[in-house]
Amino acid sequence: MKNIQTDATDNELVERSKENPDVFGELVSRYQNRLFYYVKRISYFSSEDIEDILQETFMKAYRSLNIFDGDLKFSTWIYQIARNTTIDAIRKKQVRPQTVCFDTEDTVKLLKSDINIQIHTEAKDHLKIIQDIINAMPYKYKEVMVLRFLEEKNYEEIMDIIQKPKGTVAALINRGRKMLLDEARNKFNINELN
Repeated sequence: MKNIQTDATDNELVERSKENPDVFGELVSRYQNRLFYYVKRISYFSSEDIEDILQETFMKAYRSLNIFDGDLKFSTWIYQIARNTTIDAIRKKQVRPQTVCFDTEDTVKLLKSDINIQIHTEAKDHLKIIQDIINAMPYKYKEVMVLRFLEEKNYEEIMDIIQKPKGTVAALINRGRKMLLDEARNKFNINELN
């Protein structure tokens, strides 16, 4: 049965989970690491806090399986729950997120995305500067940059996750790109960034 579950689509597992709670564990296995890094990238929480957020996320998802809209991708739905649970945790702490945890691999991935920055990404000092630029961005831009370029979500998925219309999502991504490019131009004293 393990192989059947592993080969099953997310939506098939959702349907099976309604009858057999043990099947939900396969969905947890599929999404636990992805969601951990997503929450880490959009928040300032420790690993222990992130584990708590994920536990609450999966509990909320399990309790809401009966109202899951099969027209929505499960991945989009679970990211939306994780995002909202993270925002709730931030509010409970009554502290705004200050920095996001971007490691070197994340930064290289962002720079190699369709942002098209013409910078020598191998230079660690440049990577550190780019990380600092991203960390200094307002949360709403940082969040969509993470979803688009690090989590590789398409516009429709981002719309569903952050519950904003497509025009707003596009504007946030474009403004985030512009902020990153403008700051990179200033920091690296380069004019040829696109």
